[in-house]
Amino acid sequence: MTDHVSTHQAEEDARNEAILIYVNGRIVPKAQALVSVYDAGFMLGDGVWEGLRLYNGNWAFAQEHFDRLFEAAKAIDLDIGMTKNQALTALLDTQAANGMTNDAHARFMVTRGVKTRPFQHPKLSQQGPTVAIIMEHSRQKLPRPIKLATVPHLRGLPMTQDPKLNSHSKLNCILACIAAEKAGADEALMLDIHGFVNTTNACNFFIVRKGAVWTSTGDYCMNGITRAKVIDLCRANDIPVFERNFTLVDTYSADEAFLTGTFGAQTPVGSIDGRVIGDGQMGPMTQRLRALYKELVGA
Repeated sequence: MTDHVSTHQAEEDARNEAILIYVNGRIVPKAQALVSVYDAGFMLGDGVWEGLRLYNGNWAFAQEHFDRLFEAAKAIDLDIGMTKNQALTALLDTQAANGMTNDAHARFMVTRGVKTRPFQHPKLSQQGPTVAIIMEHSRQKLPRPIKLATVPHLRGLPMTQDPKLNSHSKLNCILACIAAEKAGADEALMLDIHGFVNTTNACNFFIVRKGAVWTSTGDYCMNGITRAKVIDLCRANDIPVFERNFTLVDTYSADEAFLTGTFGAQTPVGSIDGRVIGDGQMGPMTQRLRALYKELVGA
């Protein structure tokens, strides 16, 4: 089996041993950044989170990320205990404490907090939410385009667990990732309940066919902010773009495929289920969109 790569694979950075982490209003060394075993996030995956990326001193699309975080918190009836401006201040304070200016990634996490007893009911979380921000120096290290494998795990219906929810309960996606790795791939390509191509276990998915960019309808995937920016960039630059249902047959014969996400921006896909996509390398449309996105974030 070949060595695996990941859309979140970063260069080793020794500075990450000395990072400071935000936990409930305090910014502490990594070894002191601890939460209780009674925390609802640890015990039940009861929480929501956002990933943000630092480009040249600016957290890209921070407003959209905090809007999505607060919408998710409202959906699960979780009071974050701070305003969006206070959340942004916590992010900026953690950045300042770490002296970061570029090529950094933050994970802003909120759980329902410490429970009085080790059971499911949310009313057992009586101490208020747990808020943590992990911030690391990170640059994507991608030795080759990503290999995908289609897996049996589906992006499900909103009445089971809405796929638009960026929750701490990621087991479905983790199982998909494991299945892909067992098949010799780097990441899992997941279908929706109708059998249409949807997303991967960690990123949104696009193909390019005859100069047009296709992605899923969005009904069963994470409402990705980078995904939305790519669609906007296509429309602004007269690149035909379609949010539509499409199948594996359409996908295997695509000229290009790429993934979108906050960490990797636009990551090329070289093969899917053993079929080489295009020439197996990053295609011209992916290169063009990467350049347009870099321009957008001011990198």
